[in-house]
Amino acid sequence: MRDPILLTPGPLSTTLATKTAMLHDWGSWDSGFNRLTADICRRLVALIDGGEEYACVPMQGSGTFAVEAAIGSLLPRDGKLLVLCNGAYGKRMARLAEVMGRAVTILDFGETAPVDPARVAQRLASDLAITHVGVIYCETSTGILNPLREIADVVARAGKRLVIDAMSALGALPLSARETPFDAVIASANKCLEGVPGMGFVLVRRHSLEAAQGNAHSLSLDLYDQWRYLQQTGQWRYTPPTHVVAALSAALDQFDAEGGRPARLARYQANCDMLLEGLQQLDLQPFLPAAIQAPVIVTAHAPTHPAWRFDAFYQRVKAYGVVLYPGKLTELETFRIGCIGAIGQAEIQLALDAMAHALTEMRIRN
Repeated sequence: MRDPILLTPGPLSTTLATKTAMLHDWGSWDSGFNRLTADICRRLVALIDGGEEYACVPMQGSGTFAVEAAIGSLLPRDGKLLVLCNGAYGKRMARLAEVMGRAVTILDFGETAPVDPARVAQRLASDLAITHVGVIYCETSTGILNPLREIADVVARAGKRLVIDAMSALGALPLSARETPFDAVIASANKCLEGVPGMGFVLVRRHSLEAAQGNAHSLSLDLYDQWRYLQQTGQWRYTPPTHVVAALSAALDQFDAEGGRPARLARYQANCDMLLEGLQQLDLQPFLPAAIQAPVIVTAHAPTHPAWRFDAFYQRVKAYGVVLYPGKLTELETFRIGCIGAIGQAEIQLALDAMAHALTEMRIRN
């Protein structure tokens, strides 16, 4: 018996080494754990070539906790956020800004197109109240890859500050502070870094952090206070997810041993290519054209056959040891298949075989 293969956008399948790292208990104020936190923060800043200009602020909770902490702390109370939206996670960013009472506006590109930098430039020129721009690097609800460098250049030329949700991108897709101007990038342990859920983090310019004092709408999600306390004591303000931090440390060791970001992207790209080819053989149509498909998660159209039921398909595929993910689109029925995690082409082939068996059992496919 083995754990099912998680072809989802996170949590993901993890290695035995990552799981084993969670067998040790850590004291949250222990000097050894403080060193572990400091080392992880240093390594995460290095992933974006951040040098001394950027700091890492780890946050307890899911990636959305970190997004809310970043927006609520970096966006001044009299600021205005423009969210570049082409899926559910852009809408979530806008929604959390609304809930915290901040001024926010949306530039919507639908669910089938990447962000158009020219339209972003037009909006920034027409609305001078905008101070910050939020964008999803890889919109996980569809798999759309947004043109981050072009967007960042437009935002920088307009004199605005860019906040990037790189939840499903950091560790695989290119992102360097030397090449792309941004104020902050947000991610979590359990995506392309192949850790486990329970910890997000924000990689942010130090001068922006220093200017964020007093902005936060929340005690526990105050990015400035979290950073300042960590700087002063080496400790998290509140109980840290100790086992999650240990797992991320082990996952980063494996990330380095694999060859870092280029090697991880190559593995995910090979998974994605194999998956797309296999879906065609199963007469399952990808939702996106290849030009804007990120090698992170593939959205597929649901079959139009009257016997199709995603729940039934899901359970049949799971019986073969593979877990898929439902769609997240508002107008079309789809389902999603992840390419990331501690998996390779053998696991993708197993998933394709499982889907073929499930479609045959449902009499959708001969």
